[in-house]
Amino acid sequence: MQLDSAQLTALAHILRLGSFDAAAAALGVTPSAISQRLKALEDRVGATLVLRGQPCRPTPLGQRLAKHAEDVALLEAQALGQDTGHAPPRLRLAVPADVLATWLIPALAQIPEMLFDLVIDDQDTSADWLRRGEVSAAVTGQSRAAPGCDLRPLGAMRYLPTASPDYVAKWFAQGVTPATLGAAPMLTFDRKDQLQTRWLMQKTGQRLTPPSHHLPSSHGFVTAARAGLGWGMNPAPLVAKDMEEGRLVSLDDALPLDVPLYWQVARIIAPALAPLTAAIKAAAREALVQSPR
Repeated sequence: MQLDSAQLTALAHILRLGSFDAAAAALGVTPSAISQRLKALEDRVGATLVLRGQPCRPTPLGQRLAKHAEDVALLEAQALGQDTGHAPPRLRLAVPADVLATWLIPALAQIPEMLFDLVIDDQDTSADWLRRGEVSAAVTGQSRAAPGCDLRPLGAMRYLPTASPDYVAKWFAQGVTPATLGAAPMLTFDRKDQLQTRWLMQKTGQRLTPPSHHLPSSHGFVTAARAGLGWGMNPAPLVAKDMEEGRLVSLDDALPLDVPLYWQVARIIAPALAPLTAAIKAAAREALVQSPR
């Protein structure tokens, strides 16, 4: 099926900006023209693509077609040397919050000719966005490439089981044991977060279920540990200064948790993303634990 590029562009702008009026202003046309383009596209594919509201939201097919429009813009920018006469191409990618909080942004800043739309998800599930066709690239914890994607290992994010000294004195006066770990409140990023559970199994060999705070913020996680709210697995780069200055301590210096990460990109646009791939690989070499060659 041949789809009209102006109609796809209208769809992408509606969903990215949240309204017909904003899309019209960005494209220099009237809201009526935007509405007509969307209606023609919906008639063409025989399905609703946008759920009207404040803001407008995509249907699953609408999301996939909007991503397709942005992928086409990326390929056009590569073919024309970025001189398309339009706004910079946009890339939608899924990344874990800890990656964003530690080393990703300097890599993105190396590609000023591109705009980024980041989806935040756990490293164990970020590749699902690729499988659903909702993003074009992802930093994931899954070593198997999603269909139609290239995969490159990046290294491992090192996590440390950290807490404040006062918290350790209160909850682990008798040692870091299965009994004390089962009672001490811990921090969990969200219901997908398995890092604490993995470390507990590694430490004790048991499936412990301690009381848990849910705190979906990488920096908030560190702040909460520093304040004594609970213990949690924090990325080593985020807590290095706190540990050096004694605001946080490790529950077990000999037992970090290394989580391998991978860069996955849709094969069809991989050539257009080669500069970004190179920047991400370079940043990962500096920030992540690398396996011996």
